[in-house]
Amino acid sequence: MNLFKSTTTFSFFTIISRILGYIRDIFIAMFLGSGPLADAFFVAFRIPNTFRRLFSEGTFNAAFVPSYASELANGKDQSEKFATKVFSLLFISLLFIVLIIEIFMPVFIFLIAPGFSGNETKMDIAITLSRITFPFLLFVSLSSFFSAILNSHNRFAVAAAAPVILNILLIIVLIYGNILGDELVYYLSYAITLAGILQFIYLYIYVKKFYLPKFSFKNLIDNKVKTFFSKLLPSIFSSGVTQINILVGTIIASFQAGAVSYLYYADRIYQINLAIAGIAIGTVILPQLSNLIEKENKSQIILIQNKALELSLFLSIPATVALFIGSSAIMSALFGYGSFSESSVEKSALALFFFAFGLPAFSLIKVFSSFFFSRHDTKTPFYISLISVFLNVLISIIFFKKIGFIIIPIATSISSWFNAIILYIYSKRKNFFEFNNVFIFRFPRILLSSFIMGLFFYFILNLMSDKLIYEENFKLIYLILCIIATLACYLTISVFTKAFKFSDINLKYK
Repeated sequence: MNLFKSTTTFSFFTIISRILGYIRDIFIAMFLGSGPLADAFFVAFRIPNTFRRLFSEGTFNAAFVPSYASELANGKDQSEKFATKVFSLLFISLLFIVLIIEIFMPVFIFLIAPGFSGNETKMDIAITLSRITFPFLLFVSLSSFFSAILNSHNRFAVAAAAPVILNILLIIVLIYGNILGDELVYYLSYAITLAGILQFIYLYIYVKKFYLPKFSFKNLIDNKVKTFFSKLLPSIFSSGVTQINILVGTIIASFQAGAVSYLYYADRIYQINLAIAGIAIGTVILPQLSNLIEKENKSQIILIQNKALELSLFLSIPATVALFIGSSAIMSALFGYGSFSESSVEKSALALFFFAFGLPAFSLIKVFSSFFFSRHDTKTPFYISLISVFLNVLISIIFFKKIGFIIIPIATSISSWFNAIILYIYSKRKNFFEFNNVFIFRFPRILLSSFIMGLFFYFILNLMSDKLIYEENFKLIYLILCIIATLACYLTISVFTKAFKFSDINLKYK
C-alpha cells in the first residue's frame, strides 16, 4: 500500500464532496440565512448527518475492518458468514431505532434542541423535518457497512465518492429556492432521505464484487458477532467524539437565537481539513495496520504510524494557522451573500476562529484512535472520549450564560486536545506507538514552514483587503487566488526546509 497515494485518492473524492457541500451551503445561506427556518432545518439535518459522520467517516471501519480482516485470513467462507450476520443484525437494529424515534420524535427533538421549546412554530417545523430526514440513518448506516467491506479490500475511491450523491440532490433542490419559498426546507428534507436510498444502491453495485449482501436469521449471535458489536458501540463513541461534541454544542446552542446556524457554517469550514488530515488518513491506514499487526511486523507498524501522524500534522497545522489569520475573510467570502448578514458572518467567523484551535487535535484523535482500533482495542479510546465529552459539556454549561454560544467551539477545542493528549499517553504506555527519527526531524520543520506560510497569508490578505470586504461580489474569487498562492508558498517552503520530500509520494508499505 502507498499511504500518500491512497490518502490522496480518498481525499480527492472527499474534497469533491466538500466542494459540492460548500456550494450547497452557499445556497442555504442565501435562501435561509440564520433565521428560525434555518435553525429548524439545521437541527433536522444535523441529526442524520451526525449519524452519517459517526458511521461513515471511519467509525464503523474502526470496529469492522480489523474483525473482517481476521476472518478473511481464515478464508472467504468465514468472512462471508461473519459479514452476513453483521449485516442482518445491523439492519434489524437500525430499523427498530428508526421506527421508535419516528414515533417519539417530539420527545427526541426536545432532547436535541430543548431551546426550541419556547417557540412552538420552530419546534413543530423541526419535528416534521426530522421525521422526513430520519430514514436517512437506516440507508447511510447500511451504506457504511458496504464501504467498510470495500475499504477492507483497499478500495477507497468508491466509498469516498458516495457522499457526493447527497450534495448533488440538495443543490438541485436549492436551484429552485426562489420558487419554493418557505417550502424549500421540506423539499430539502425529502432530498436527504432520497440521497440515502441512492447511496445505498450505488455502493451495493460495487460491493457485490467482494460480498453479496443477504439476510440470515439463523444463529445470528455467536461469539465473533458478540465481540464485534461489543467493539462497535465504543468505537462509534470514541472515533466520532468530535461529531458528538458538535451535537452536544447544537443542543446547548439551541437556547440562543441563530447560534445553531453560526456553528453549522463554522463547522462546514474546518470539517474540510478534518476530512483530509484525520478521517482520510485514519481510514486508509486501518486495514494495512491491522494486517501488519496480525503479522507482527513491528518495523513497518512504527513506520506507517509515524508517517500517518506526520502527514496529519503536515496538513492540519498550516490549516489551523490560516484559519487563525483569515477566519473573517474566509467566512465572508464563502457565505456572505443574500440573507446571510454581515453580523452573521462575524459571529460565524468567531466560532470558526475558536474551532481552529482544536483542528490539529481533531485530526490526531482519528490517527491515534486507529492505533488502538487496529489492535481490537475500542474500550480505551471509548473511556477517554467519555471523559472528553463530559469535560466539553461541563465547560459549555458553566460559561454559556456568561459568554453565549462562543463557549461551544472553545469547549470543543479544549476537550479535543485533552482527548488527543491522553490517547497519546496511553498509546505510549501500552507500547502501541513510538516516535521514529524521521518524525522527530520533520515535525519542527512543519512548524517552521507553517509559521512562514502564515506570515505570507497575512500579508496577501492585507494586500487584497479591499477586494475581500462583505460588499464585494467577487470576493470568493479573490480568496481562492490568495489560498492558491499561499498553498504554493507552503509547499515550496516545506520542500526547502525538508518538511516534505517528493520521494514520500512513492513510499510503499508491505
